[in-house]
Amino acid sequence: MPPSVPPPVAVSAPEPPPSWWRRRIVQPVLNLLRQGLTPHQLALTVVLGTAAGLVPMLGITTLLATSAAIRLRLNVAATLLIAHLWSPVQLLLIIPFMSQGARLWGAHSPPLTLEKLQYLFGHDWVAALKLLWHAIVGALALWAGAFLVLGPVLYFVLRPILTRVMSKRTAPEEQIA
Repeated sequence: MPPSVPPPVAVSAPEPPPSWWRRRIVQPVLNLLRQGLTPHQLALTVVLGTAAGLVPMLGITTLLATSAAIRLRLNVAATLLIAHLWSPVQLLLIIPFMSQGARLWGAHSPPLTLEKLQYLFGHDWVAALKLLWHAIVGALALWAGAFLVLGPVLYFVLRPILTRVMSKRTAPEEQIA
């Protein structure tokens, strides 16, 4: 009897690695949906992360997001993820916020321009710091006012959407059990 030869095994092509967008953005957000957060908690996390991510001051995003999440007993990692996803937009909005803030807070001060700051730092650094102070305080006032209006709007828009999405995700799991 001839030796038996095993049948050929079908080899499937290896699955391509997930894209950067899927690994860094989509999968973490999907993992958040699977962690048992309620739609209320997830909507609040998105709103607070967005607010902290768009604050017109560099360096305080993490502090704001973490303290808000701890205070409201939300997922700190989720809040930080959302806050830091807004970083490119934050960088784009800092200059407009500060220039409008300088107009708002210090109406008598000169307009905020790069040339003006260069001149002031070269000749009168106290005036430059005063102009920057007015710009920062005004920018923070504009940011706070914007999120007092936009935060609740974003929350009440997201909550029913997340309720619908999260109920669809749990419905197939309940049918299996």
